[in-house]
Amino acid sequence: MRLEAITWERLTDSLADRLLELSPADGAPWPRVAFDGAPAARPGDLAARVGEALRVRGRSALVVGTQGFLRPASLRFEYGHEDVEAYYSGWFDTAALWREVFGPLEAGGTGRVLPDLWDPVSDRATRSPYVHLPPGGLLLLHGPLLFGHWFPFDLTVHVRLSPGALRRRTPPEEQWTLPAFERYEDEHDPAAAADVVIRADDPRHPAWSG
Repeated sequence: MRLEAITWERLTDSLADRLLELSPADGAPWPRVAFDGAPAARPGDLAARVGEALRVRGRSALVVGTQGFLRPASLRFEYGHEDVEAYYSGWFDTAALWREVFGPLEAGGTGRVLPDLWDPVSDRATRSPYVHLPPGGLLLLHGPLLFGHWFPFDLTVHVRLSPGALRRRTPPEEQWTLPAFERYEDEHDPAAAADVVIRADDPRHPAWSG
């Protein structure tokens, strides 16, 4: 894959301009965009920057992180605190994401989205209020391991780290998750599946597929 060096500022503006023209394939009035990447790649930072750039351009955008849709600790840690299989397939409440985020944004939906459900620190429901996304507003969902759930994204962005960069930038207490990302690469090849790929090995000098 050919990648072009770019600054984060230009990349943010280019993505925001591209998203202004995005139309959902299912006829819904709310485009849905994925910002996929390991926590060390910080896809949420990019989603937040793009969301702000869209607002400056007069378009509503709701940034939602899958970290707010973790399952309760009793389920995540049922097989121990460092179970790779559980992290890969059982930490995130995909049913809740379908029900509270994607369902309301389908054609004929209400646009009434729950921005988060579960606080992993307190291990309790967040009780956040619902947010109404007006027609034409964009959902920017960020988090790891987003491919493979049949989420109805209209455009996908993958923030990529090489295996070496991923190891270096993953905190010691989270190194046990690395085999899950190796499996993700093998099973879903996110760089090939994504519409836009961003290489962020050097956080100061990204490159992208355009």
